[in-house]
Amino acid sequence: MSDDGGRRLGEAELGAGLGERATLVQFSSAFCQPCRATRRTLAEVTAMVDGVAHVEIDAEERLVLVRELGIERTPTVLVLDAAGRVVRRAAGQPRRADVIAALGRAVREAPGKGPDPQ
Repeated sequence: MSDDGGRRLGEAELGAGLGERATLVQFSSAFCQPCRATRRTLAEVTAMVDGVAHVEIDAEERLVLVRELGIERTPTVLVLDAAGRVVRRAAGQPRRADVIAALGRAVREAPGKGPDPQ
């Protein structure tokens, strides 16, 4: 997963509300096999981590947003912090461990929250 420059997305762009702690935004297309597996992986992670939402966007129906965000293939997953800031991005089917690690970063870097005391 890579950084995305801190772009912010909200309910108007996503068509759904943000998660309390973080949001996983998945760009998919109808005939994309890896999109189905990605959907399952993200659903598993959101079930494991409180306050995380999963929003799936049909890339073909939201071409303007796809272009604005530079989405070049499906699936592409954006990890948003609680304020809707894009903190990570991954193209292709992500591994569950990578999604969990990216969520950890999104929660740690939330505005107004200091570093984790570890």
